[in-house]
Amino acid sequence: MRRSIIVATAVLASAGLGYAAPSRSDPDISTLNPAVLKYALPDKIPWQVTPGLDTAFLYGNPNQPGFYVLLFKWKPGNSSHPHYHSTDRHIVVMSGTWWVGASTEWDPEHKTAPVKPGTYVTHFARQVHYDGSRKDDPEPAVELVWGMGPVVTTVCDGNNAEKGPGPCDDARKAGH
Repeated sequence: MRRSIIVATAVLASAGLGYAAPSRSDPDISTLNPAVLKYALPDKIPWQVTPGLDTAFLYGNPNQPGFYVLLFKWKPGNSSHPHYHSTDRHIVVMSGTWWVGASTEWDPEHKTAPVKPGTYVTHFARQVHYDGSRKDDPEPAVELVWGMGPVVTTVCDGNNAEKGPGPCDDARKAGH
């Protein structure tokens, strides 16, 4: 048994090396059967551009029932305010530094923790947080986000803030 695990590990490791450096005879992705896969090269991703946060809907829509996949691109100096989501959200930081705070006390420049590329994060449903990019970041923070819709995002401050009891009020009372 131990020997078969070692052999399997060696085979898998060597197979992975073959993918790291494609040879000149490898086909271009555009030559593959479109009935098998759909793709978007980085320069063809359909970004919805706004002043602070760009969004790309890669699959589904978080406002509708079902699975969705998004890309968010936080431009330097832009951050959400304290809020929560009705369902869990899963995130992988793709590039840049993504900054996350876990309270109703909004202070993105001093009370957020850095999340580096390759890190996986789950924002749990009904838990208050805020996130974005800091002013001095040299590049945008890009994150891949997925979950199940429909998702309702509720803010904790401003004109559209949650009224009455709920996760925002609970977080304020708990001091975070």
